[in-house]
Amino acid sequence: MDLKSSEPFWLVKNGLLDSYPSLKEDMECEILVVGGGITGALIAHQCIADGYDTVLIDKREIGYGSSSATTAMLQYEIDVPLYKLCKLIGAEKALSSYIACSEAIDQLEDISQEIASKAGFVRKESLYFAAKRKDVAGLKKELEARAAGGFDVEWISKEDLSQRFGLEKTYGGILSQQGASVDAFCLLHELLAYNHKRGLRVFDRTELKKVRQRKGHSLCTVGTGAKIQAQKVVYCVGYESKSMIKEKFVDLLSTYAIVSEVDADACKPIRNLLVWNTDTPYIYMRCTDDGRVLIGGGDEKFSNPKRRDALLARKARKLSNSFERLFPKRTFYTDFSWTGTFGETKDGLPYIGPHQDFKNAYFVLGFGGNGITFSVVGMEMLSFWLKGKVHPLQEAFAFGR
Repeated sequence: MDLKSSEPFWLVKNGLLDSYPSLKEDMECEILVVGGGITGALIAHQCIADGYDTVLIDKREIGYGSSSATTAMLQYEIDVPLYKLCKLIGAEKALSSYIACSEAIDQLEDISQEIASKAGFVRKESLYFAAKRKDVAGLKKELEARAAGGFDVEWISKEDLSQRFGLEKTYGGILSQQGASVDAFCLLHELLAYNHKRGLRVFDRTELKKVRQRKGHSLCTVGTGAKIQAQKVVYCVGYESKSMIKEKFVDLLSTYAIVSEVDADACKPIRNLLVWNTDTPYIYMRCTDDGRVLIGGGDEKFSNPKRRDALLARKARKLSNSFERLFPKRTFYTDFSWTGTFGETKDGLPYIGPHQDFKNAYFVLGFGGNGITFSVVGMEMLSFWLKGKVHPLQEAFAFGR
């Protein structure tokens, strides 16, 4: 699947960070990770930390799928508000999911420090504002639900949003203390390089073609004809899982993003903020570590790459106009624009766990706006399962839920 269009900012900014060989000879391992994006890199990091002999493969260059197009806003807030998620899946599972995403941000900071990352992990506040007056009542319910759940949140009036952040045409919003941002493309390369030195074997341009079950292991054949004998296979293939799994479990959407020229003045009001709103589809924005504004949104149902790509210029204009409506004293000068594919689930939650059609295997699929934090949660879940332990979130994130 063609997951992105145009050259995302992160690819241009970082260039070619690392290159790995394709797999040309047969080998054995305990864990085979399929997918070399940020999810696969995090899962491989956990497997190496737990002492497993691990191989990671990707059919593209490493990181050139969805991870090169992500905006990497690290939030504990799930696309479905907490008070609504409580009604969908029950208060205990809903709150546990939110808490897990919050703890994932802390864990990602620890990982960044552990590997001496230069990917720009930065702590930020998160602002969720009402785009329309009618959205205020729902946001007030959400504020109460989060406060009751122990999250550090406060209501910011429309007047304060204008004075503190220069935001106009809002109706107030929730300010959360927990949030962060990172260059995910850079981070995933750092993770793989760090673990490569510790025994992780990495192969790009190596597409998984066939998996046959044997007693106690899977025999995996890749595009070069080489075979990998693995005790467990972990699929970190993101939105391409839709073509692997028969039942409908995720809707694919196209999202659009633009990055401004370097502009310290434009960045100043929201430098320490992650911003998103209650629109459908919502817009989201943050500043990059080199002083640019990144804004995304304009989501459309995915039909095919050509139609998605044809909308890019129009969507880019709409996004820059959205910024200028919110910040009427600022002009947005677009430097980069791109579009990518992402997935949306019925409850905003990921799919992490085994699937009945895939023996000796697990999926870690961090769909929605919380893909990276869900992937961090997936690290712990996989670690539990490989040790024969039950994880408290496995029902909430399971297939067939």
